[in-house]
Amino acid sequence: MRWFYPRSDKQALTAFNGHDHTKMNPQNSPVSPILPGAWLGMVGGGQLGRMFCFAAQSMGYRVAVLDPDETSPAGAVADRHIRAVYDDRAALTELGRLCAAVSTEFENVPSASLEFLANSTFVSPAASCVAIAQDRVAEKRFIAESGVPVAPHVVIESPEALAALSDEKIAAVLPGILKTARLGYDGKGQIGVRNVDEVRTAYASLSGVACVLEKRMPLRFEVSVLIARGGDGKSAVFPLAQNTHVKGILAKTVVPAPDASAALVAQAQDAALTIAAKLGYVGVLCVEFFILEDGTLIANEMAPRPHNSGHYTVDACATSQFEQQVRAMTGMPLGDTRQHSPAAMLNLLGDVWFDGNKSRTPLWPEVAAMPAARLHLYGKEEARPGRKMGHINFTAATLEEARTAARDCARMLHITLD
Repeated sequence: MRWFYPRSDKQALTAFNGHDHTKMNPQNSPVSPILPGAWLGMVGGGQLGRMFCFAAQSMGYRVAVLDPDETSPAGAVADRHIRAVYDDRAALTELGRLCAAVSTEFENVPSASLEFLANSTFVSPAASCVAIAQDRVAEKRFIAESGVPVAPHVVIESPEALAALSDEKIAAVLPGILKTARLGYDGKGQIGVRNVDEVRTAYASLSGVACVLEKRMPLRFEVSVLIARGGDGKSAVFPLAQNTHVKGILAKTVVPAPDASAALVAQAQDAALTIAAKLGYVGVLCVEFFILEDGTLIANEMAPRPHNSGHYTVDACATSQFEQQVRAMTGMPLGDTRQHSPAAMLNLLGDVWFDGNKSRTPLWPEVAAMPAARLHLYGKEEARPGRKMGHINFTAATLEEARTAARDCARMLHITLD
């Protein structure tokens, strides 16, 4: 495991006195760890929240989930499910009073809700960190100011701003991808554009919301760096993951990244740690990168939470990404990120449950018979094409064995990997 100590940390620690949150600056991690037996909060009831519950409960914590869906995957396994929308002040007050620390499982929870929670409890990651990740404009600006390169791009904040842009300035970042600044993920809110006319037509189709026009770069492969950072400024980094996306959604992860040199691994990890230190981040953070054909590393985006590409850690690492989030938000020492088994991960979308327009039952007994496979389903009641329903981790003695098992399983379940 690699440990990192940032050059400077602007966040000063303050004392934490039992569960009396008035004795703590909510923006900082407690000096005294929050011990097992305490309540932890999760805003969001999806699969990441579900796996967080498993990790926290295995360590002896109790978990309260705030989510409006009575059938949410996390709510189904939490010790308490507060059924309310994410900006319900009464529900947020209840969660803040109950829990010694609160986290979020996705970046589109209103940052104002996290700010409100921070008045009564410790929030990890902080609302300010989540707010940056929610806005592509702010995110790219922040990453660039951290000294990490991003793709050439143009910000289009309004129809008037687009009208004021010259054709030459637009053409400088073409061919490109027009991305909405907010609420875009898994390829949503993204339109490929080849010329100026297509940019103007695509922007009009997005109803005039703020966008980023990003130049399409000559891509060799994609990687992600997953780190955990505590309130004391110490960080631990997981091995570099290499990712394959299909239609904008992660399809496969292989770890350690087979096409990355040792120098590239160090460069990507150091870039992610620099971003986390500049954020004053506490918790698990994922930073995704493009590796261009000439070997250049370009930051794509960051996720202020555990990440799909880190699911392999549950079966292949000494400490999972979800346990790391528990450790970071409670002020406990960060765990060992050592990878004890080479691994591959397949995402299971709802498409696996369909053969054209006909439904089918996936071949779970055949999956279970594979020695390398570990099946993780999220407890969602309805399968829909494109919906994340689960994943399969493959661990083996060698990376090639794990990759071969993943390829074989993908063929068996009719999963497209290219």
